Amino acid sequence: IVLEYRGGKASSPFVALVGKGLTFDSGGISIKPSEKMDQMKSDMAGGAAVIAAVRAAAELHLPVNMVGLVPATENLPGGKAYKPGDILKSLSGQTIEIVTTDAEGRLILADALTYAGRYEPAAIIDLATLTGACIVALGDHVIGMMGTDDGLKREIREAADVTGERVWELPLWDEYDEAIKGDAADFKNSGGRAGGAITAGAFLGKFTGGYPWVHLDIAGPAWLSKDKPYIPKGASGVGVRLLLQFLRNRYH
Repeated sequence: IVLEYRGGKASSPFVALVGKGLTFDSGGISIKPSEKMDQMKSDMAGGAAVIAAVRAAAELHLPVNMVGLVPATENLPGGKAYKPGDILKSLSGQTIEIVTTDAEGRLILADALTYAGRYEPAAIIDLATLTGACIVALGDHVIGMMGTDDGLKREIREAADVTGERVWELPLWDEYDEAIKGDAADFKNSGGRAGGAITAGAFLGKFTGGYPWVHLDIAGPAWLSKDKPYIPKGASGVGVRLLLQFLRNRYH
């Protein structure tokens, strides 16, 4: 899904928003436990946030050129499903060794991040319910943030301070790259349990083309098990206000 909004000058660069759009994630052949699998309909929360943010920016007539990219699919077992041991070639040309089919979100995000490079964006921000490891590390009250550009990360933090959609930075040190090196390909799609949220972010960073980039793992706050004062339980819509505040701060 490609959504373009051109509210800025023709010469102004784009901001690219990328959202994971897994409409249902069973884990595929590496199938998940059945407990709470019904919540996997919310694995498209990142994509929903991107679509909502683009629509809101257009309705508010924000003076920005932006593109929203949502790779949309579902992850189910079946005769044509991909398998552990498969080698996939990404849009970037880099190859990926599949060690688990339940690390599918980063595969579709990788191609969407590469596609974003066609716009030569001033910034790329991706949102995804990417890892259970992020929930283990940070709980369900905060977004895990990683990225390559200190200025962009600072802007996200400033927007988070205004909206209350809090973020906490996790490091992308070079040492984490070891966990995602492939044996039969350039990379493998999972670095294992240790530092799982970080190694997932490190994987995505290989497909950003050197553009300023921030990754937001919204796995924790995307789905609420009980009501909050202003958000009912279930899908929370997290990320929409954060993205809009970022855009307003930068361009309004």
